[in-house]
Amino acid sequence: ALDLSLLEHPDLRTEDAGAAASKVAAIPAVRAALLQFQRDFAHEAPGAVLDGRDIGTVVCPEADAKLFVVARADIRARRRFDELSARGDSVDYAAVLADIEARDARDSSRAVAPLAPADDALLLDTSELAIDAAFSEAVRLIESRIGSRHARP
Repeated sequence: ALDLSLLEHPDLRTEDAGAAASKVAAIPAVRAALLQFQRDFAHEAPGAVLDGRDIGTVVCPEADAKLFVVARADIRARRRFDELSARGDSVDYAAVLADIEARDARDSSRAVAPLAPADDALLLDTSELAIDAAFSEAVRLIESRIGSRHARP
């Protein structure tokens, strides 16, 4: 009974929401309840781009193209810190970094669908890339995998 209109709610981009998502993602019953919803969403026309730590291995293992996007923890923490600060949130960089490192450890070691690249995923390290360069590289990698027949107009 998920309401798709709620996916745009700004509270979903908070540190608390990210931490909570990582914690409940380790609960098999939660994962099972959401799996078909995620798969159905991914297969709606004209298709979708999904972001998640098990999308390529569990949710959509048959996807035409899979990117495993990484960046160093310190870079991700700086980006998140800057995003939260720009919104006016009072944040501490060290706390943001600690949260990211804890989430990575938790997600990598969970029993169900641990964080890991799919065997056929293309690696995209954005550590040294600005957002426009990261997007361009993602498009290039996807086009190299599936060709221009599925590329954006």
